[in-house]
Amino acid sequence: MVQKAIEKAASLIEALPYIQRFRGETVVVKFGGSILEDPRNYEHIIRDIAFMEVVGMRPILIHGGGKAISRRMKESGLASRFLQGLRVSDEATIEVVEQVLNHEVNPALVATLNKTCNATGVHGNDLIQVEKHTGTDEAGQPIDWEYVGHVTQVNVQPLNELLDRNTVPIVTPLGRGPDGRTYNVNADEAAGAVAREIGARKLVFLSDVPGILADIDNPESIISSLRVKEVEELIARGVIAGGMMPKVSGAIKALHAGIKKTHIIDASLPHSLLLELFTDKGVGTEILA
Repeated sequence: MVQKAIEKAASLIEALPYIQRFRGETVVVKFGGSILEDPRNYEHIIRDIAFMEVVGMRPILIHGGGKAISRRMKESGLASRFLQGLRVSDEATIEVVEQVLNHEVNPALVATLNKTCNATGVHGNDLIQVEKHTGTDEAGQPIDWEYVGHVTQVNVQPLNELLDRNTVPIVTPLGRGPDGRTYNVNADEAAGAVAREIGARKLVFLSDVPGILADIDNPESIISSLRVKEVEELIARGVIAGGMMPKVSGAIKALHAGIKKTHIIDASLPHSLLLELFTDKGVGTEILA
């Protein structure tokens, strides 16, 4: 019994310099993936966010909700289409996206976090300005994702006002286009844009994978620390690809904008957020400028 108590005290002492270092600092956390499906699975993440706020950090949570959107679309008789990893969002689809993110997933997260600290839901389309996302296929032909946006500007004043009131903003990845319409935004891109604009100390991506892997077939081959140049080399070699690309792209842009460090960690590992931020070794991949 005494030994366990001593071990707990040692953990707190290990965390102390990190708590001191990050007090008053803003940390943007992007949360999504399959773990978002069941509140029982992500309660440890919400508690980590609450812990961060209680010890003086200023966390901002930005969440996805792709699986819930796909499920609602199927129930509505709508087919989900993806091109280059982005959901094609016509008028019917964007209505479902906005309803699910702003009025279902977001309130559920807010209600869970409010059990331990103050949280407020923020609709991304009230903060984030976008332009229509454009691109081409392998043949060089233009692709039309319809109401999918690329972030051009973020109004962070409402977020700072909430943080100043010791309230955690929970933000949906939606944007407002120049036509006044709501656009779907990749949540990784939205998190990176918010982190850059608000001058966050850290940007953390909670993912379905444990971090950047040296061997994609070996989940134990986590690369614990990388610099931007090394990341670019891994991209060129094809080690970093697919669903990891938006996270890594957002991380690199944030670092170039002055963010000191970004992290990619496994959302399913209990208290992975605290283990990454408040221990010497960490549990995922950190990317440094």
